[in-house]
Amino acid sequence: MFLLFLCLLYLPVWQLSQVLGTSIKKINQLCKFCDVRATSCPGKGVCKVDCEITSICADDNEVCVSIWRKNDDNVTFETLCHNPVSTLYGLVLDDYNNTKCIMKEKKGMGSKFFICSCSDEECNENIIFNPNSQVLPVILVSLVPLLVIAVIVITSFYCYRVYRQQRNPHKKGQLHDFSDKKAMMDNEGSDSSSMHANNLNHNNELLPIELDVLVGKGRFAEVYKAKLKQGSSASEEHGFETVAVKIFPYEEYASWKNEKDIFSDADLRHENVLHFLTAEERKGQRQYWLITAYQSLGNLQEYLTNHIISWHDLWLLGSSLASVVAHLHSDRTSCGRCKVPIAHRDIKSSNILVKKDMTCCLCDFGLALRLDNSLSVDELANSGQVGTARYMAPEVLESRINLENIESFKQADVYSMALVLWEMISRCSAIG
Repeated sequence: MFLLFLCLLYLPVWQLSQVLGTSIKKINQLCKFCDVRATSCPGKGVCKVDCEITSICADDNEVCVSIWRKNDDNVTFETLCHNPVSTLYGLVLDDYNNTKCIMKEKKGMGSKFFICSCSDEECNENIIFNPNSQVLPVILVSLVPLLVIAVIVITSFYCYRVYRQQRNPHKKGQLHDFSDKKAMMDNEGSDSSSMHANNLNHNNELLPIELDVLVGKGRFAEVYKAKLKQGSSASEEHGFETVAVKIFPYEEYASWKNEKDIFSDADLRHENVLHFLTAEERKGQRQYWLITAYQSLGNLQEYLTNHIISWHDLWLLGSSLASVVAHLHSDRTSCGRCKVPIAHRDIKSSNILVKKDMTCCLCDFGLALRLDNSLSVDELANSGQVGTARYMAPEVLESRINLENIESFKQADVYSMALVLWEMISRCSAIG
C-alpha cells in the first residue's frame, strides 16, 4: 500500500487524473420526481409542485420535466426525469436548456395540458405560467409615479395661470401683461415691447391697432408707425404700445406670405433681426398686415444721410450687420441646433434699421429664400433675378449665378453687405 502511494506521488498530473478518472463520475441531474399528484395550482402565475422527493436521474442526458393537467375538476402535477432525445406523450421537448421551468400549453392532448422542461438542479419545482402577463403590472408600477408627478405639475401650472388671470384681468384682444412686456424689454434692450418674436396671433379677432404716420414706402408695401392697444389704462403712455405695421395690398399676397413664412421660422430669431409680432389678413380693407417692433431711429440710409458716425459706431453697426448675415447663412443656430440657411437677397441700407444701441436690425424679408437642399435647379431658377440693382452682385445682374450651388446666393448677400459697409465707412469720422 505504501509503495502504491509512492508511485502515485511521482506520477505526472495528467497520468494521475487518468488513474483516478475512472473512480470520479459527475452526478446526474437532480429533479423533483413524484409522478402524478393532485394539486391546487390554478394554472396561472407561479406555482410550487407538491413533491417532497428529489431524485437523481438515471441517465446523464435526462432533464427535469413538469406537467400540469386539468380534466374537468381534476387538476394534477406530474414531475419526472426525461431524455429530450425521446418524445414524451408524443411531444418533443424543445425548452430543456432553460434554467427555469416555463409552462407551454399543448393542444390536442384531450384535456388542458401544460408542459415545461429545464436543466438546472430541481428546476421543475417552481413552475411559471404566462411569464408575459407579468410585464404589464411591472410597466404600470413603473409608470404610475411618473403619471402622478405629471398630473401634479400640469394641475399646478393650470392653477397658477388661473390665479394670474384673476389677479391681472385682460381686456378682450389684449396680448400680454405689461409686467411681462417690461421684463422682455429689459432682457433684450428693445425699442419696443413687441419682442415676442415669431409669435403668430392665433386669435380670430384682429388686433386693436391705430395707424399713426407713414414712415416708409417700398415696391410692395407701406410701413406705418402705429399704436397697439394694451390694457385697460386710460393713460396714453400705458394704454398703447408703439409698433410698426407693414401693409401689403391684396395683389401682393405672395410677397406678404413669403415674408410671413420667413418670420414665422423660430430659428430666424436673433437680436439683429426685426422682431415679429404677428401677421393679419384684413379682408375688409383688402390688405395684408405684418406687425413688428418699431425702431425710432429709422433705417440706416436715412441715418447715414443725417449723421456722421464715430469709429465706435462704425464698429457696432458693421459687426452687428456681419453677425446677423452670418446667422441667416448658417445651417445651425447659436445653440447648435440644425436650421435651414436663409438668403436675404435684398440687403441694402434702406432695409436695415438702426437700434438705440447703435446696432443694425435687418428687416424686409419679402424676397428672402430658404436654401433647402431639397430645392431643385429649376425651383431656384424660378425664384427670379431679384434685389435692388445698385446692390446686386455682378453674377446676379448678368444672370450668371450658379444655381447648382446654394452657396452662390450667400455670396451675393455678402457682396451686398460689403456695399452697405462701404456706405458706413464713407460716413465715418476717424482720427487720421
